[in-house]
Amino acid sequence: MTANPLGTTVEEIVGALFDAGPDRLLMVNPSRATIERFVDAATAVEGPLPETCLLADDRLLKEVMDDFLVASRTADLVERGALSLRTSDDLSRSSILVTDDRVVALVEAGDRMAGLATEDEAFVEAARTAREAEWDAADEFVLRTPAISRVRETLADEIDPGVETDFTGVLDAMETARGDGRGLDEVTVSLLVAAKNRVLLYDISKWGEDVGVASKATFSRTKTDLEDAGLIDTEKVPIDVGRPRLRLKLADDRLQDATPTELADVAQTLLA
Repeated sequence: MTANPLGTTVEEIVGALFDAGPDRLLMVNPSRATIERFVDAATAVEGPLPETCLLADDRLLKEVMDDFLVASRTADLVERGALSLRTSDDLSRSSILVTDDRVVALVEAGDRMAGLATEDEAFVEAARTAREAEWDAADEFVLRTPAISRVRETLADEIDPGVETDFTGVLDAMETARGDGRGLDEVTVSLLVAAKNRVLLYDISKWGEDVGVASKATFSRTKTDLEDAGLIDTEKVPIDVGRPRLRLKLADDRLQDATPTELADVAQTLLA
């Protein structure tokens, strides 16, 4: 049996496997970085994707999916039927990818990676049978984060297209902040762009609860934190019946014309 390098990055390795057109791909015991990069690589594919079955350590997968940027894109893949998630507490072996005719071992050395592939029929058959058995015995992982496409679509339709544009811009600006422990969460971003566009707190929190971003109570608590940090302010808006509602606005008028990147930078600095 011989092994040939398939690539030196997750994107190259996954791209080569996708190009081969398999119906099914098993990913077993991937690292945090591998999961994140796989999701990015799969999201970038515009055409059909193979059904990918991702089997990971339960604690690791929960930690990865705490990142809204990763989880919301993963949810998109799940909704497309291109990805299924399961977990196991017995995954001490190396990270591997398995298709019908190929096994790829993912070998990481610091910030470097190699995908060592073999097409030996007997070995591939044995590996696939063993990994399929592990998959069948694993627990389903329930992803509660909404798909990013649904978040953006409903934000534009139910709140305002400008809010969606700003929301997407801030998320794009946060890409380089992933994993540093200081990233803005999805509720904070939603409230910041709502304040930039002077949206009612009631409207943005109701949208957030309906789409599955967070509860109204979480939006309310986060609003208070942002007020205390000097990022946003509110003004009362009378209504015909009941208590006045609160309109969100940025506390510093100089931020009104800030780009999404500048808004994210200021918020991260003040909330750190």
